[in-house]
Amino acid sequence: MKLASRIYTAIIFIFLFAPIVILLIFSFNEAKSLSVFSGFSLKWYQELFRDSETLGAVKNTLILATSAALISTVMGTAASVGINKIRARWYRTAMDQVTNIPMINPEIITGISLMLMFVFVGRLFGATSSLSFWTMLIAHITFCLPYVILQVLPKLQQMDRSLPEAAMDLGCTPIRAFFKVELPEIMPGVVTGMIMAFTMSLDDFVISYFTSGNGFQTLPISIYNMTKKTVTPKMYALATLIFFVILALLLLSNLSDNDEARAARAIRRSRRAAKKAERMVRKSREPIENPVRKIVLPVFAIVAIAAIAVNAFIGRDTLELNVYNWGEYISDGSEGSFDTIDEFEKWYKETYGQKIKVNYTTYASNEDMYNKISSGAVSYDVIIPSDYMIQRMINEDMLLPLNFDNIPNYKYISESFHGLYYDSENLYTVPYAYGIIGIIYDANVVDEADTGSWDLLWNSKYANQILQFNNARDAFGTAMYKLGIDVNTADHAAWDAAFEELRTQLPLVKSRVMDEIYNMMESGEASAAAYYAGDYFTMRDAQADNVDLRFYYPDPTNYYIDAMCIPTCCENKELAEIFINYMLSEEAAVANAEYTCYASPNSLVYESETYKEDMGEEAIAVLYPPMDNFSELYNTYAYRNLSTEMLDYLNTLWENLKVN
Repeated sequence: MKLASRIYTAIIFIFLFAPIVILLIFSFNEAKSLSVFSGFSLKWYQELFRDSETLGAVKNTLILATSAALISTVMGTAASVGINKIRARWYRTAMDQVTNIPMINPEIITGISLMLMFVFVGRLFGATSSLSFWTMLIAHITFCLPYVILQVLPKLQQMDRSLPEAAMDLGCTPIRAFFKVELPEIMPGVVTGMIMAFTMSLDDFVISYFTSGNGFQTLPISIYNMTKKTVTPKMYALATLIFFVILALLLLSNLSDNDEARAARAIRRSRRAAKKAERMVRKSREPIENPVRKIVLPVFAIVAIAAIAVNAFIGRDTLELNVYNWGEYISDGSEGSFDTIDEFEKWYKETYGQKIKVNYTTYASNEDMYNKISSGAVSYDVIIPSDYMIQRMINEDMLLPLNFDNIPNYKYISESFHGLYYDSENLYTVPYAYGIIGIIYDANVVDEADTGSWDLLWNSKYANQILQFNNARDAFGTAMYKLGIDVNTADHAAWDAAFEELRTQLPLVKSRVMDEIYNMMESGEASAAAYYAGDYFTMRDAQADNVDLRFYYPDPTNYYIDAMCIPTCCENKELAEIFINYMLSEEAAVANAEYTCYASPNSLVYESETYKEDMGEEAIAVLYPPMDNFSELYNTYAYRNLSTEMLDYLNTLWENLKVN
């Protein structure tokens, strides 16, 4: 029986800690692969400390977590003292239940409700942007408070009530009795509560996501937004460091709450309590300065004056630009690359003689971006959505027409990208990148004779080795292109035919994936999948030794474009246009194209000898296939914004498919 319990305990510990051990090991992996260990290296730790965007997110996270922990600890301790003094049992029980609600309530409900409240208050006072660092801080304090109360209240209940009462009987004021008698007794609970609040705030994603504004992005949100590319091993390095920091905090928390140490301290304090009380008798008869008036108010006044002075100084000397882009979709200085945002800030200062701060924030999908802007909660100056979303935003009057006098580099955009369906009059957009969906396959497994068309993804020879998109539009697109059906049709029968085609594919599919495709294709766990052309090169560079990834375009297939736009909530349109123009300059455009591995519509890029040499002949051949009729192909096969009725029907079919 004892042996069985030990085995069971060992299995539990393996289940809990095996993922962390794997993460730790791969943080030292020499190669970029997230599934194959090729040798020990500190490369990714070095890359981590060179990544200004990630380090900025870490800094924001620590600032937020520390602030939330300190404030919630003070408020939670005060609340615990108040609850502990309640004598009516029903009232006390009710207070206990109310304070537990933020812990029991699903985080998504808390996040959405807080966001709605902040937006309502912001609009009530006419604010252009309702969400900011302060809204995130309030939200974090809200859900951290119950954890502090949960730790402090039991310590108060365990404490001998006669100690503070004796101190006050002997002439001590309630405030002095608390700080001299009660606080030392409950300090282990206060410290534990603060550490728990810090860790909860550090880890939070859901509530932060709904209450974050522009220019302030925490690490969990930053990692979530890395969906344009796979999460790189430098995130493993960062996760390893965070793990050991949290482990140290937990050890500290346990040490501070050590039972024997607490008992010894209690004995020593009880012996000193009488002496303290006697001394307080004399002091209590002397006039006592109000600590709030003497200390707290002056400190708050100094902080307020300093904040106003700093804000006035920043507002006078520094311009701000809010940019909202896909995660991992701009050259950020990692691995020695060009840091686009940093270089723009330097260029603007040299050119215009004024300091500028670019608040660069990322999102994970077009829908995330649309929901954030349409809610009116935040204000952005430049966004980079995809074509079908641009069409929707134009139809809903959410974009401003551009003044191309401020964007002279627009002349370098190929004529093939003028007059496309989502902006037929070229009023609202400047193309940023484009791509084509193709099929990635492992040549060591897949017969070359079976490649060339969409049929590969329905070939029974490769059952349980095929990956399918885990989003409705792309998954149905593969079936509709295979059947020769218009992917933008409003005919329910056509969508039903695609549904049946996908249902016949189900027994062959190993998994429906998005970002998971990287690890599965790189390691050889799967052999065929449809995905975006640019991401093929990311997978190929990290493939295992026994994998030979290759790529082809089936005919027909999907074409997509992401373009730079200015939303109607923009606060500095001219500055936004200057930024767009800079993004079209050769240095920035080439760096961004090389970093993202997506094709560029900018002639300065695809005609650059440096770009061709850096990317290689194979990459250029794949990314820029000869297409004299690109605009015709694009307008025919690109996804367009479906009507609400058709989107509902598509979602119903998709849910039914997942049930099957």
